[in-house]
Amino acid sequence: DICREFLDTNGVQKHADAKVTVGSPYQKLVSDSFTKNYTNLVSDINVCSKRGLVERFDSTIGSGTVIMPLGGSTQRTPSQAMVNKISVEKKHTNTASVMSWGYNPYISQNNPFDGGYLAVVESVSKLIAAGAQFKEVYLSFQEYFEKLLNDPLRWGKPVASLLGAFKAQRELSIAAIGGNEINVPPTLISFAVTTMPASDAVANHFKKPLNKVIAVLPLKDKRGLPTAESLLSVFDFVNKMLSTKKAVSAYTATYGGIAEAVFKMCLGNDLGFVYDAKINQETLFEYNYGAFVLELNDDFYLEEATENFTVLPLGTTSADKTIKYGKNQILTDDLINIFEGKLKDVYALEPTSTLTKAATYSFYAGERIKPKIRIERVNVLIPVFPGTNCEYDSAKAFADAGANAQIFIINNLNAKNLSESVRRFAQQLKNSQILFIPGGFSGGDEPDGSGKFITAFLRNSEISDCLMELLTNRDGLVGGICNGFQALVKLGLVPYGKITEAKTDSPTLTFNTIGRHQSKIAKIRISSNKSPWLSAVNVGDIFNVPISHGEGRFVATEKEIKEMAANGQIATQYVDNSGLVSAHIQYNPNGSVDAIEGITSFDGRVFGKMGHAERKGENLYKNIEGNYDIKMFESAVKYFKV
Repeated sequence: DICREFLDTNGVQKHADAKVTVGSPYQKLVSDSFTKNYTNLVSDINVCSKRGLVERFDSTIGSGTVIMPLGGSTQRTPSQAMVNKISVEKKHTNTASVMSWGYNPYISQNNPFDGGYLAVVESVSKLIAAGAQFKEVYLSFQEYFEKLLNDPLRWGKPVASLLGAFKAQRELSIAAIGGNEINVPPTLISFAVTTMPASDAVANHFKKPLNKVIAVLPLKDKRGLPTAESLLSVFDFVNKMLSTKKAVSAYTATYGGIAEAVFKMCLGNDLGFVYDAKINQETLFEYNYGAFVLELNDDFYLEEATENFTVLPLGTTSADKTIKYGKNQILTDDLINIFEGKLKDVYALEPTSTLTKAATYSFYAGERIKPKIRIERVNVLIPVFPGTNCEYDSAKAFADAGANAQIFIINNLNAKNLSESVRRFAQQLKNSQILFIPGGFSGGDEPDGSGKFITAFLRNSEISDCLMELLTNRDGLVGGICNGFQALVKLGLVPYGKITEAKTDSPTLTFNTIGRHQSKIAKIRISSNKSPWLSAVNVGDIFNVPISHGEGRFVATEKEIKEMAANGQIATQYVDNSGLVSAHIQYNPNGSVDAIEGITSFDGRVFGKMGHAERKGENLYKNIEGNYDIKMFESAVKYFKV
């Protein structure tokens, strides 16, 4: 029986004394050597490449990724913001969420107040560089501090950080939402979020050589912090330049300043840069939070007065893969080796063993198989096993193609439920024209090879009989991507077209040669148009395809490869940016023999591939150009109607 008045007090009030100190200087020292400044910069742990870590995470699941984590034809320019379409199960949207972060550990350690303020500036500036407008922006803070005890100086650090962040919020009129035993640097990480049309998103990398580039710098107060009034003018100017296409790329200066921005913008399309001779090194390498680097479509110009910010001609992009500053010249490849070499022993970038060559296959089908009976409304059965995560993407792709896609969840909670799932699945398979096994990580990518549970389920006699009846008597189709491809190979449905027992030399899919998960965009070439799944494409056509797998390396004996090639069963192969079949890890991401990405059964009715062709749509992957629609779903549905 506790009185309401006591509960309203929220218990005993706590008080602590906090002493906020002025803080120490934190500006970086810039040497006289341009080369030394750049090599030190790209090797810094806060700047160096994190590609080996980034590629371990599935960045395209949900078919909503507008901006990939790494962009350009080389997929090396780090994106400054997450841009992803709002998830919609059965419809399509152009609305995207945008999120970014800001934090500098050294500034925060020396001056928590400025660290908090600049964390907000950095996070918001990254939104602007992605093409978002400065409206309806919200912040969320993550704070870490040392154990505060009863020490006023320790309490002063979180107070100073929050005051700095509050100053930025108040002056920029943006609000924050929602909110240790070890000693850590004063840490206030700012996360900025907003929404934008996916069609407005801008890729961060330089687009082509000989484009002029400018730097847009906000004015600073006596403390050296960018002023809110100037920042708002800069945000508005940058957004107008991007939205009117007068600027084609943007990058905001962060930890490594303008120099870091220029270097990372060069990486995506293997470009170089020639700095304007009037720019001093301090401007390039010092902290310049709130500043932007803009690549222009045309010559330098301004349509408005610039009393609220400074615009500097920064230089010109070039094709010769060097960074030039006066008499100084650095090969970008040398910087890339340092940039990517810093963490390569922690996050692998190269495989332990590599293939040296890959053959190119081309099979032109005269005629394709056709079903005996035409069907107006095609039914597709999509099973969901423990670990499956691509069922919604696959169902939407089939629905867009005009099919009736039915998602079926396999219930393996106990033996009775599993038995019931077998019975119901077999019944639905009898009423379906297509069985499609989507991707995922069945059983958490089961030890000693994934897809075992899927294989065991489909080998059940009640299901396998229905499956073979679908293929042999009803002219049906079977497809599988990623985890589904693994299951089809283990079942023998590809390449043999029937369920078989695996032999020691049977084709299989195994661990990537790099020894880790690979998530990126790959390029594939159509090597055979024999399958009904590929009726809308031609041999030699090149497509981009998202990949995300740890066990995608296709291996088979030389005899099997020759037989599949002669029969037109090698459907797709990985290629480089020139469209040539490649064994290199950058293009053949799992080390598959002869760069094989997808194969079919002898008659083409069963098709399995590693790349996620279902992850397609408008305004996706805008920082990696290419054609993502292989039209396999439309082709499969059309097969039953034409």
